[in-house]
Amino acid sequence: MTDALHIVCPHCHTTNRVRVDQLGSAPDCGSCKGSLFTGKPLELTVATFDKHLHRSHIPLLVDFWAPWCGPCRSMAPAYAAATAQLEPQLRVAKVDTDAQQALGARYQIRSIPTLALFVGGREVARQPGAMGQADIVRWVQMHLPVQKK
Repeated sequence: MTDALHIVCPHCHTTNRVRVDQLGSAPDCGSCKGSLFTGKPLELTVATFDKHLHRSHIPLLVDFWAPWCGPCRSMAPAYAAATAQLEPQLRVAKVDTDAQQALGARYQIRSIPTLALFVGGREVARQPGAMGQADIVRWVQMHLPVQKK
C-alpha cells in the first residue's frame, strides 16, 4: 500500500503504519504514545540500528561521532538544528562509535564525524568532516531520491 509508511518509534522501537498525508501532523506511536518525530537526533545502538535501518520506509541519516572528538562536538548543534528541517522526511540519528564499536567497524568508519545516508536499507552517500546546518541539509537533499507527490 503506497499511501502508508512504516515508521519505527524512537522511544519503544515499535514499527508503526503512518499515512503519508499524516507525516507532517506530528504522528504518535500506537504502542507507547510517544511522538514518532522528536525534532532531535536519535541515539542508536547496535540493538536499535537495524530496526530503524530496515523497518522504516523513510531514509536514515546517521552521524557517526565520538564524545572526545572536537569537530564532532562543534558540529552537534548544527546537526540538531538540521534535524528540525529534515524530519519527518527522514530519521536523523547519531551513533557513538566509542560506545557502539561494532557499528563503526561494520560501516568502516575511519574518521569522525562522518555522515552516512541510507535509503531502503542501503548506504547511498557518505560525507566525512564537520559541516554547518545549511550544508548538512543541502547535502542530504542532494542525495535523496526524488519524492513522488
